[in-house]
Amino acid sequence: MWQATHVRDRLAALYPQCQIDILGMTTRGDQILDKTLSKVGGKGLFVKELEVAMAEGRADLAVHSLKDVPMELPQGFELAAVLEREDPRDAFVCNDYDSLAGLPPGSVVGTSSLRRQSLIAARYPQLVIKPLRGNLDTRLGKLDRGDYAAIILAAAGLKRLGLERRIRAYLEPEISLPAAGQGAMAIEIVGGARSDGADLTALLAPLNHEATARAVTAERKVSKVFGASCQIPLAAHAVIDGDTLHLRAMVATPDGRRSAFAEASGPAALPEAVGEQAAQLLAQQDAAAILAECKRDAAAGDA
Repeated sequence: MWQATHVRDRLAALYPQCQIDILGMTTRGDQILDKTLSKVGGKGLFVKELEVAMAEGRADLAVHSLKDVPMELPQGFELAAVLEREDPRDAFVCNDYDSLAGLPPGSVVGTSSLRRQSLIAARYPQLVIKPLRGNLDTRLGKLDRGDYAAIILAAAGLKRLGLERRIRAYLEPEISLPAAGQGAMAIEIVGGARSDGADLTALLAPLNHEATARAVTAERKVSKVFGASCQIPLAAHAVIDGDTLHLRAMVATPDGRRSAFAEASGPAALPEAVGEQAAQLLAQQDAAAILAECKRDAAAGDA
């Protein structure tokens, strides 16, 4: 809702003559909180209902956290704008300790992400990692009740909701490589024009942040190559320095025992090519075998 309100306010400032209304919706991803995303359908659970509302003409656009958007959109749908990225880092949230390294052995750490689970397990095998679902208030409440010694959240969400004070420490990308698109918001539409002839693509263009759009395009390309879903611990994070885009990517098993890392650089104007290069470097490190193991584990868990 914060994201929708933010976009509404941005559009209202650009087009004061327009009436812009928010259609509040609760998605399946918001409703199913007793299972991990990897076991209930993954990223698409957060966008399907919104796409149905657009297809039926009840909504003109949908605002998403880009990391929750599947790599392949349904036919006719498109991402019309990517807003300037907020902090892409993961955040360590804890009431009693200053870092993951400072947690006593056996401490329970909560996370909803297989990517975070894998990275934590690889570096801190003495910790116990358990699933954590729900909105931010729910997750923070579970921490405060003592269900978890610490939890890992996206810094962007905490900052947007004025909860930055809860962040005990930031996990730098060198420690916890972010998910593709983390910290970025995207606006999805159906086609380019409404029934009244308004060109939505043109209207939304001023909200598009070119550097962020290029960075996340490279990141999502890596994910697309490997068919990434919530069942696969995959990370990809790009930064732009001048005319050059630098991309780091990773795939791993959920237990963190096997992983592959890659770095690639290239023209910022060709983000998909840089993403493809990083994916090829991962493939050379037997990423396919790692992903196959992930899928076997997921299938065994479902059984």
